[in-house]
Amino acid sequence: MALLSDSEQRKVAETIKRVEQETDAELVTVLAAQADDYAYIPLLWAGILALVVPGAINYFPGWWDATTLLLVQWATFVVAALVCRRPSVTTRLIPRSVRHWRAANLARRQFLEQNLHHTEAGTGMLIFVSEAERYVEILVDRGISERLSDDTWQDIVADFTRHVRQGQTGQGFVECIESCGQHLKRELPATHPRDELPNRLVILD
Repeated sequence: MALLSDSEQRKVAETIKRVEQETDAELVTVLAAQADDYAYIPLLWAGILALVVPGAINYFPGWWDATTLLLVQWATFVVAALVCRRPSVTTRLIPRSVRHWRAANLARRQFLEQNLHHTEAGTGMLIFVSEAERYVEILVDRGISERLSDDTWQDIVADFTRHVRQGQTGQGFVECIESCGQHLKRELPATHPRDELPNRLVILD
């Protein structure tokens, strides 16, 4: 299932194009399904449960012999690993700080991969979202950060994050781009036509 419909993706691209007509900034939007597959998390929790459950049972002597306890341990590990592999379960098992750290790392990689650090005037802006982590971040190059502090984007990021939590990522992108555009056209008004980077929404499934 697509993260955003074709019409939502077109609307994001059209909004970027409209905003860039009024500013020298170059906007790129990236939407990731999740920042990491967290493959080690199910195994970690399954291992913990496989140690705890037989140990707890062993407090009741005479119930099972060593062979039965070993089988219970293996069964616990397998069942727990399968249950914890469900994305909805895995996400809840990961500390928020870890999820946000992974998402922040991916955002910075995308800033480089999308060549936002190679714009003519250093005016690249990345609007990054990772849906599974419900993480939103705005990263800008030096040409923007010299004129607008990071505090400028805090309320915009907070509003967008709320949209992501409510399942309104498409609407969140449009409103975020428009809000950023209000600041950008004031501090970095368009001096000449340019379109150095693609306007389409980059989707990482």
